[in-house]
Amino acid sequence: MQNLPVAVSNGRPILLKQVAEVSFAAALKRGDAGYNGQPAVVLGIQKQPDADTVKLTGAIEAALAEMRPSLPPGMQAPVVTMRQASFIEASIDTLQGKLLGASVVVAAVLFLFLMNVRLTLISLTAIPVSVLITVLVFRYFDLSINTMTLGGLTIAIGGLVDDAVVGVENVLRRLKMDRQHDGMKRSPLEIIASATLEVRSAIVIATVIIVLVLLPLFFLPGIEGRLMQPLAIAYIVSLLASMIVSVTLTPVMAFYLLPRMKSLGHDDGRLLRWIKGRYQAGLGWVLRRPKTLVAAGALSVLLAGATVPFFPTTFLPPFNEGSALVGLRLNPGTTLAETVRLASQAETAVLKVPEVVHVGRRSGRAEMDEHAEGVHVSELDLQLERSGRSLDEIYSDIRERLSPLPAAIGIGQPISHRIDHMLSGVRSQIAIKIVGDDLDTLRGEADALRAKLQSVPGLADLEVEKQVLTPQVQIRVDYRRAAQYGLAPAKLLSELQMLIDGEKITQIVEGNRRFDLVLRLPETAREVQALSRIMIDTPTGRVPLSQLATVEEGDGPNQISRDDGRRRIVISANASGRALSDVVADIRAVVADNKLPEGYFITLGGQFQAQEESSRLIGLLSIGSLAMIFLVLYSRYQSGVLSLIIMANIPLALVGSVIGLWLSGQPLSIAALVGFITLAGIAIRNGILKVSHYVNLCAFEGESFGIPMLIRGSLERLTPVLMTALVAAFALAPLLFEAEQPGTEILHPVAVVIFAGLISSTLLDTFLTPAMVWLFGRKPIERLVESSGQEAF
Repeated sequence: MQNLPVAVSNGRPILLKQVAEVSFAAALKRGDAGYNGQPAVVLGIQKQPDADTVKLTGAIEAALAEMRPSLPPGMQAPVVTMRQASFIEASIDTLQGKLLGASVVVAAVLFLFLMNVRLTLISLTAIPVSVLITVLVFRYFDLSINTMTLGGLTIAIGGLVDDAVVGVENVLRRLKMDRQHDGMKRSPLEIIASATLEVRSAIVIATVIIVLVLLPLFFLPGIEGRLMQPLAIAYIVSLLASMIVSVTLTPVMAFYLLPRMKSLGHDDGRLLRWIKGRYQAGLGWVLRRPKTLVAAGALSVLLAGATVPFFPTTFLPPFNEGSALVGLRLNPGTTLAETVRLASQAETAVLKVPEVVHVGRRSGRAEMDEHAEGVHVSELDLQLERSGRSLDEIYSDIRERLSPLPAAIGIGQPISHRIDHMLSGVRSQIAIKIVGDDLDTLRGEADALRAKLQSVPGLADLEVEKQVLTPQVQIRVDYRRAAQYGLAPAKLLSELQMLIDGEKITQIVEGNRRFDLVLRLPETAREVQALSRIMIDTPTGRVPLSQLATVEEGDGPNQISRDDGRRRIVISANASGRALSDVVADIRAVVADNKLPEGYFITLGGQFQAQEESSRLIGLLSIGSLAMIFLVLYSRYQSGVLSLIIMANIPLALVGSVIGLWLSGQPLSIAALVGFITLAGIAIRNGILKVSHYVNLCAFEGESFGIPMLIRGSLERLTPVLMTALVAAFALAPLLFEAEQPGTEILHPVAVVIFAGLISSTLLDTFLTPAMVWLFGRKPIERLVESSGQEAF
C-alpha cells in the first residue's frame, strides 16, 4: 500500500508513502475489561426474543467447552461471569418444589377432613389431570412453561380440587341419605347423577366468576403485564380444566368407588362432628342477634379498608437473582487508563465481600452497544452466593468498601436494572429529572437539589447525571470567507470530521484476515496550532484552515440529554432500608419546597410511578370486573340483594389480607394487588355454595325460610366450604416461607394475601352470610322458589 500511486505531478507518480504514513495500529480503544482483578476480554451475548434462555446458555457452554483444548498457552478457560439461566433454573427448581409441597399439603388437609382414602383419592385426581390438561393446552398454543406459569399453577393447586371436593361431598351426602332411608332407595347411578347436577350450576358460576375476576390482569401494560399475564393464563386454564374434571371424571370415579363403601352408614368423623357441634351452637347465637354481628363485620371491613392507604408501596418485590451489578461513574474526560486503574481497585475491594464468588469488569461501552457509555464508566458483574446476610446488608458492605474511590456508585441486579431502565431511562429505582434550556442552570439546580435530598433517610446511590464541561477544540466556520473561496460549509465540516475523528475508507483482505483502512490526521496534526495550518482544497485553490475558520481551545458539555425535545438533567437514586413509597414521599416534599427559575420544572419517574399508574389501572378495571360479576350473579339469582350478599365475601376477605400484609411486613405491591384480585374470585365461591343450597332446600326439599333452614343449609355446606377454603389456603403454605428464594419473590405477596384473606373470609362468611340472608334474603329466596323449575341452583 505504501507504493500505491495516489496522483501524478509533472508526469511523475506520487506514491502514498510520500504524502502519508501507512502502518499497522490498534483500533481506537473504547473500553477495557477484567476478571477478578486480572486483564480479560468480556463478551456479551444477547438472545433473540423468542429463544429459550436455558437451552441457548447450554449450547454456548458446550461450545466454550469444545474451545478449551485449542486455547493458546497462557490463556485461561472462559468463565461465565453473569448467567441469567442460573436465575431461571433456580426459580423453576424452587417452584417445582413448592408445587410438590402444595400437593402434599392438599392431600393432608383433605384426608384430615374426609378420613377416607377413596374420597381423598377421587378429590386429588383433579390435580394431576388438570395440570396435564393445562400442559397440553400450553403445548397446543405454543406457550412456554416458565416461572410465572409455574407460579400460577402453584397458586391454583388448592383450587384445583375445590370443584371435585364440592361434587364428591354432595354425592357422599346424598348416598348417605339414601342409605338411611331404606324405603327410598334409588340406583347409585341416578343418585350420583342428580347429586352432581345439583352442584354443577354453583361450580360453573364460581369458575366463571374467578375468570372474570382475573380479566384485569390481561389489560396491564408494560413489565407488570408481561409478568402477571402468564400467571393468569396458567391459573385460568388449570381452573377450567378442574371444572371439566369435576363434572366428568369425578362422578365416574365416585360411581365405581363410593356406592359399596362400608362407611356410608356412618356419621361424620370425630373432627367434623366436633366442628359442626360448635358451629351449630355459634350460628344459632348469631341468628338471634344478626344486626349486631353484621354491623361488627361491616365495621371490621371499614377499619381494614381505612388502613390500606397507610401501607408502604412498591412496584415489584426485589428479585434474588444471585448476582449484582455495580456501576462506577468517574468524571467525564477521565482517561481509559485511569478508569481501568480505579475500576481494578474496585474489583479487588469487592472480592473481599464474603458472598462474592467472582467479579467481571467492563470499562467503557462501544458506540454501537445497546447501552453505549464513555470510558469514564465501569460496570462490575458480581456472582453472589447465599449467606445469612440479606441483600441490603451485602449492598451496604459493598458501598462501604467502594466509598474511598472518587466515583459515583450504583448497585442493583441485572434484571432489576433493565426494568428500571425501561421504566425511566435510568438504571435506578428513582429518577428526578430537571427540565430546562440552559445547561449551566440545569447543573447548578441539580447540585443544589442533590444537597437537599441527602438528608432524606433511606436514599442510597444519590447521583447527579455526569453533565460537565470538558476540554474541546472548537472550530467556528467563517461562512463569508468560505463563500468567497466557493467552499460549502457542510463539505468543509465533513472533511474536518474525517481528518480529526478518522473515517473507515475500505477493508483490506489478506487470506481469512480483514483489516479496516482508516484515514485520519496524525496526533501531532490534531493540536490547535497544527489544525490552523492544515491546507484545505477549495475550487479556487488550497488555503490554510485559518483562512476559513477560527480554531481555539474551549469548554463544552460532555453530553446533552433530552426528554420530549427539552434539555434535562437527571438525579438518580435507590431506596435502601426503607419503603420506596416513604422515600418518594419525602422526595416530593423536598421538590415541592425547591424553587426553580421560570421555564424550569421537575418530573419524577421510576418504579414508584409505574406502581401508581398500575394501581390506578387495576382499580378501574376491577370496578368493571365487579360489575360483570354482579351481572352474572343477578342473571342466576334474579336478585340484587342475593348477589350483593354473595359479593360481601370480597370485603370480608380484605380484613384478613390487610392483617396478613401487616404481620408479614410486606409493602403493597403490584403482586399484592394481584393477590387481592385472585382472592376475590375464590372468596365468592363460598357465598355461592351457601346461597344456592338455601334456595335448593326451600325449592326441592320442603324447607320453609327460617332459622332451622339456615342452620341446616349452613351445616350441610360447612364441610365443602371449610375444605375448599382451607385446601386453597394451606396449599399456599410453601410459598409463605423462604420469600427471598429465586422464583418466589413475586409469588410470596400473592400467597400472603390469599392465605390470610381466605382464613378471614371463611371464618366471617360461615356466620355473617347466614345472618345477612336471615336479615335480607327472605323475599328474594321465596320469589326464586316460586319461579324455580326442575334445575337446581
